[in-house]
Amino acid sequence: MSFNIPVRVVAHPEFLGQHDDKYAFAYTIYITNRSDQVITLRNRHWIITHADGTIEEVIGEGVIGETPQLAPGASYNYTSGALIPTPVGSMKGSYGFVTSDGQSFRTEIPEFTLHAPDTPLH
Repeated sequence: MSFNIPVRVVAHPEFLGQHDDKYAFAYTIYITNRSDQVITLRNRHWIITHADGTIEEVIGEGVIGETPQLAPGASYNYTSGALIPTPVGSMKGSYGFVTSDGQSFRTEIPEFTLHAPDTPLH
């Protein structure tokens, strides 16, 4: 599987508050198909790193229960969330897609920071 199909992924995280000694974050992901092919998002692989060095992996089908199909030039966005035990963390990963002619490929999700306000980053 390669990263040769041009897909743009941008994340916008937001701190929601503290709940039961955990920190809640929402994140909105914007996905844009910059290729000349129809693509369908099939699965996701997240790597969530907490400030204490703990790493969680989340692997699953689609996103928020959907497997969106994107025509050339089309965009798709969704909002999801993460509940982590530290006020600072990060998320990165990849999405698995398939083209209309059956070619599978993965696209990187660039790393982004989860950060509660008034918390030092170090």
